[in-house]
Amino acid sequence: MNSTLANNTLTPPQERWRERYGPWAVITGASDGIGREFAVRLASMGLNLVLVARRGAVLSALAAKLRASDGIDIRVIAADLGRAEEVQRVLAETQGLDVGLLVAAAGFGTSGSFLEANLDEELNMIDVNCRAVAAMSLLFGRRLARRGRGGLVLMSSLLAFQGTPWASNYAATKAYVQTLAEALRIELGPLSVDVIACAPGPIRSGFAARANMRMSMAALPEIVAAATLESLGRRTTFRPGLLSKVLEYSLAMLPGWGRVRVMSLVMGGMTNHQNDEAKAQTGGPA
Repeated sequence: MNSTLANNTLTPPQERWRERYGPWAVITGASDGIGREFAVRLASMGLNLVLVARRGAVLSALAAKLRASDGIDIRVIAADLGRAEEVQRVLAETQGLDVGLLVAAAGFGTSGSFLEANLDEELNMIDVNCRAVAAMSLLFGRRLARRGRGGLVLMSSLLAFQGTPWASNYAATKAYVQTLAEALRIELGPLSVDVIACAPGPIRSGFAARANMRMSMAALPEIVAAATLESLGRRTTFRPGLLSKVLEYSLAMLPGWGRVRVMSLVMGGMTNHQNDEAKAQTGGPA
């Protein structure tokens, strides 16, 4: 379907937004949660989309829905970003498109004792959360700099600002993303490329189930996506969600060790059920 159909209904602010960050946006992790909501939001703003995630069938269903509702062009790329060759394939398959925005929403987390973690899973998390983000930020960043405008949206986390026991490796991967975004905002700003780190607390998505965490005060992914896009070009870091804001202010005056202790209590509450699960599996104390 021709993408110009969507343009007829755009407001002047949306037209300006599309001019700066369009006509194409690449969204990783687009099959679920916040990545999916970024796709829905950007489609409503008239941007053509490249949807990237492992589950091709889910992406194709979403693409059909958005083509019908918003009249945009969509490409689907089923790829596992934990594999370097798959990251390169995404870059190659988008080479001929005028991409103005990268939303790097693909990622996953784990929780519990680091010493009891699965090594392959922890290393794969580093590949997805860090290695793929670095590669795509660098190579898409070069493309955006050459065209003289555009944006990068990188997914940080509430846990990125201090060591976080019981989610130690996940927090470390998000600390990488956070510091990368902070630096790139300064480096790429003079090149008219905006960079923002979205650092939410719990979000209602499939993330908690995969990480085996029980979350309260979870924010709606559609609200997080919309507010992050509104903040692009205005802030370095956006912290959506009540828990994220409460902890930001309550931890601000604590020394580093104090912040780690507080986050240990927060994460302990989200992972205590794992002890009960371990007891149930072994028939005795975990």
